Amino acid sequence: MLPNGIAGTGISAHKRADDLSDLASELDMIEELGVESIELPTYDMDIVVGGRIRPPQLAAVKRACAGRGVAFTVHGPLALNFMDAAWRLPRHFEVLEASLDVAAAVGAGNYVLHAGVTPTEQAQGLESAYDRQREWLSRAGDLAAARGLTICVETLFTDDARTHTPAPARLARELAAIGHPAVRATIDFSHSYLRLDVEGRRADYIAEVAALAPFAQHLHIHDSFGRQDDIWMFTEGERLAFGHGDLHLPVGWGDIPWADLMAACAFPQGVVFNIELKQRYWYAAADCVAATRAMAATARTLLRQAAE
Repeated sequence: MLPNGIAGTGISAHKRADDLSDLASELDMIEELGVESIELPTYDMDIVVGGRIRPPQLAAVKRACAGRGVAFTVHGPLALNFMDAAWRLPRHFEVLEASLDVAAAVGAGNYVLHAGVTPTEQAQGLESAYDRQREWLSRAGDLAAARGLTICVETLFTDDARTHTPAPARLARELAAIGHPAVRATIDFSHSYLRLDVEGRRADYIAEVAALAPFAQHLHIHDSFGRQDDIWMFTEGERLAFGHGDLHLPVGWGDIPWADLMAACAFPQGVVFNIELKQRYWYAAADCVAATRAMAATARTLLRQAAE
């Protein structure tokens, strides 16, 4: 724990070999960066099959994680969506329960779950989707609490106005309404930037993020320009040249106003600054960790803010 109440800096691992035979070496490489935690992409590790845990694959993850001097967080399946049609929600819940069991088995603390996504429709339909999400996230919180986990609901973005996902301030209101101590937030700063850009509300970005910050037990740190990926591109290098999309760049490569965000936000004690760096830019990982650690040192937490 840093003096300002920040749990520390982490970084997301990449799955390379499908049988996870090289996961230990991946974690070795990350530990050499000096981070305090590692986020495991269990959504892409073939551990949960048809809603059930595949024991040999889980055992491989546990072997790779054993005996390390870092904490672990987990990013579960991206497709989990509690704003989905009501008839499909029990399937989402089944997959979530197995995924939480995986997170508990590797000793994780925070479990990242994507916020809901639903087709844009008239207000009554959207509010019904929010009703479903509140109900099922509350149930999910009970599962998480029983396993010693905290679900951290991640801010997303959509590519066009035909699809809806909560903006940061709306997600803050939803979490307050749920009122479950095991259901908190993940602020993905790039996702939130893109989310507000598609609505033409870039000017609201800092205020929206600051509204969610008190709920944000977990942060996803990566840079971008908040520009929609709305031009055909042939290569990722072209996307980088235009600055379009969710680029997962090292901190400082984009134009996210990090200093202004840190000045405006007050996070919970124990918040994790977890870097999500695209594998393409891994050569800059050490610099990104250093930049993130320096940023985390300037962050404010709720207890520290109250004491000032």
